[in-house]
Amino acid sequence: KVISYDRLIRDTTSVDYYVTFDSFEVGKAWGDYLNSKVPAGTKRNNLYLYAGAASDNNSFIFFEGAWSALQPKIADGTYIVRNSDKAAALAKKAKLTRDEAAQIIGQVTTNWNFSDAKNKAEANLTAAPKEAKGTVYICAPNDGTARAIADAFAADKDVKTYYITGQDAEIASIQYIIDGKQSMTVLKDVRTLVKDAISAATAYMKGQTPPVTAYYNNGKKDVPAKPTAIVTVTKENVKKEIIDSGYWPADKFTGLK
Repeated sequence: KVISYDRLIRDTTSVDYYVTFDSFEVGKAWGDYLNSKVPAGTKRNNLYLYAGAASDNNSFIFFEGAWSALQPKIADGTYIVRNSDKAAALAKKAKLTRDEAAQIIGQVTTNWNFSDAKNKAEANLTAAPKEAKGTVYICAPNDGTARAIADAFAADKDVKTYYITGQDAEIASIQYIIDGKQSMTVLKDVRTLVKDAISAATAYMKGQTPPVTAYYNNGKKDVPAKPTAIVTVTKENVKKEIIDSGYWPADKFTGLK
């Protein structure tokens, strides 16, 4: 039996099970968080989209999840997308084809590279008029790129407030959250993922079938899976979810309350 771990093995029928965090839910958590920060009834709030690498299948799943939460508010004018004319053109489309998602990701990709992320953010800000700044909402694809993008937005004198997403609960980003420089991250507890992988392998060894709650199409088949739970971490719950859970020790951080 072949178990695909974390990244889905694509374009083959020779994969039996997928152990993963729910990448769609990760992206949706970003969108839900940003939506929660938008004042009710307001329009034309500045939204900046960023994505991972176009070569990474997970980038598409993350983006699909984010789009599911953000698109209705892009479509109704709550947001105006400031750094992707492709996203603006597709604003009325709730479900994107892979080619359509690729068009947007092609404009906003960070390639999972911190320097690329910062350079892209700085270029976006240079091109943006003053009214595209002020309070901004930033969908960033992981913690490293979030910090790079946050630094760029924080350095722009016309940006007064920003909300920015992330994932992975990296030590540096937990410190950024404590310091108010990153708004949230999505904790994907690898301890749980490893347990789920071991459980799946053990089930197959016993001639049993691991539990299935979802399927992921890899281009050749729908691969059964049971996505591992994720947790949204903010300044309000960082102690509970990161320190008290034992994910990182308190002595890694300063200013923790």
